[in-house]
Amino acid sequence: MADGMTDAALLLRADAGGIARLTLNRPAARNGLSLALMRELRTALAAVAADAAVRVVLLDGKGPAFCAGHDLREITAHFADADGGHRFFEEAMAECAGLMQAITALPQPVIAVVEGVATAAGCQLVATADLAVAGEGARFCTPGVDIGLFCSTPAVALSRAVPRKPAMEMLLTGMMIGAAEAQRIGLVNRVVPAGAALSEAEALAGHIAARSAHAVRLGKRSFHAQVEQPLPEAYRIATATMIENLLSEDAAEGIRAFLEKRPPQWRDR
Repeated sequence: MADGMTDAALLLRADAGGIARLTLNRPAARNGLSLALMRELRTALAAVAADAAVRVVLLDGKGPAFCAGHDLREITAHFADADGGHRFFEEAMAECAGLMQAITALPQPVIAVVEGVATAAGCQLVATADLAVAGEGARFCTPGVDIGLFCSTPAVALSRAVPRKPAMEMLLTGMMIGAAEAQRIGLVNRVVPAGAALSEAEALAGHIAARSAHAVRLGKRSFHAQVEQPLPEAYRIATATMIENLLSEDAAEGIRAFLEKRPPQWRDR
């Protein structure tokens, strides 16, 4: 993979075979989500969204932690602001909400690659991603309650990724769960030996990248549009997407290839 990085080196990007790997690059701060890092990541996602060559995105963290959530040192520094930090907190939380929604809205699927801890907003990143692969040593928690700061924004993603009772237990107790438990409740898809999460995620991404990018993008858009809707509206959305998909060149090619027992030749339209 050919590496590229932002000017501030807060985020690394490497592309190969239709897969863009975005790596949080603040290992000394356990990849804490400073305002600058969130902005870098959001900018990178916008660039990926416009890049037709990218079919899947991997999101991981440099060093021993995936992401330890918001940068508490940065937050603490703003308690000394004239307004007690109110303006900065509004800005940071709005940026975080925008970042999470950008991941959901991204045309390409996003796979979180987790080694080490994913806590608070780091756990939120995992819950927001379309898929997640974890090393068996990975751990997850939403520990805000331990410091008097309930993880209300991580709860939005967590409550949409896992059943309510496990979500509330994580939010109310702040207790750490291991990779196996995270898989059991549906927070991650696959658990592999420690250190193997990236290779497993790359294999999974390669499998997805070999499919019609047009169909995958339509499918992701439809999934998120219908998943929280009442049943009749969900079927209206899904039906409209199916019709749009059936009218595409790739669907016609895929069906013909299946009937003719040959590999399809995708045109991604």
